[in-house]
Amino acid sequence: MAGVEIIEVDGEEEGMRLDRWFKAHYPGLGFGALQKLLRSGQIRVDGGRVKSDTRLQKGQSVRIPPMQTDRASAGAGNMTAHSIRNTGDAEAIRKMTLFEDERVLVINKPPGLSVQGGSNVPRHIDGMLEALRNKKGEKPRLVHRLDRDTSGVLMVAKTRSAAQKLSEAFRHRETKKTYWALVKGAPPKTEGTIKSWLLKKQTPDGDRMEVVRHGVKGADHAVSNYRIVERIGQRMTWLELEPYTGRTHQLRVHTLQMECPILGDPKYFEDDPNWDFPGGIQNKLHLHARRLRIPHPSGGTMIDVSAPMPQHMVQSWNLLGLEEASGDEMEES
Repeated sequence: MAGVEIIEVDGEEEGMRLDRWFKAHYPGLGFGALQKLLRSGQIRVDGGRVKSDTRLQKGQSVRIPPMQTDRASAGAGNMTAHSIRNTGDAEAIRKMTLFEDERVLVINKPPGLSVQGGSNVPRHIDGMLEALRNKKGEKPRLVHRLDRDTSGVLMVAKTRSAAQKLSEAFRHRETKKTYWALVKGAPPKTEGTIKSWLLKKQTPDGDRMEVVRHGVKGADHAVSNYRIVERIGQRMTWLELEPYTGRTHQLRVHTLQMECPILGDPKYFEDDPNWDFPGGIQNKLHLHARRLRIPHPSGGTMIDVSAPMPQHMVQSWNLLGLEEASGDEMEES
């Protein structure tokens, strides 16, 4: 049990609710115990009594009474099963890392790994980020999503203020996201825009998005741009895709809407008796978040990160004689 401690609120914690501040610094302290300490006046801010929803300001002093709960720390401690798992998760994230500084982490998410948890999803990026809590107990925060089977650039905020700024950039469409896809057939035009209203439907195989008419309750407007990078006859096409909106399965549905579903898509690539899956190409989703450009949360610069393709797409590109440089050169032009 430690003695009374005084902790100063730093700039990254500006505007944070007191209860959330305690959850970050003392994750083992339950809400009921926190309320009891607040009611008795044992926890104070700048010497005054406060409530759990008090918003903290930079430079304020938080009085922490003696407690059994230790403060969150990035120290190693005893090698319990939990800490061993965290060590493995931290190393796995490091191997995925494309860019990192004090506020931002960008990784190359592999296909098959979920971004967030759900039923029958024991391992996911959000859970793995627990291993990267800093000395103040802050866990890196997701600011956007990728489908489980989609690979590529995924951005994570390392601080609360960075998360706010990056989320605003995505919300205000100040970002540019570029995806590569290998699709069946060929679109009718070299480039174009697809617009539709999408509605989420529950199916035995999970959520599926369907194109519906404007005005259907619960439907969201979705807009995507596409360009043909290279045609492989009339059989397949390498597409560059840019989602203007960020709806669930948006690119997968929009390519299907063009009658050019993405190869290996388990939800939207429908069986066609007149079309055989090409030999040597793996039946895995060929959709990759290639590049992301977004204003740095500190301001003044742009983060511009590209991710190498997963192995199954590299194999397909090699079999078809496609050059990655062709896609990068087209985008730059």
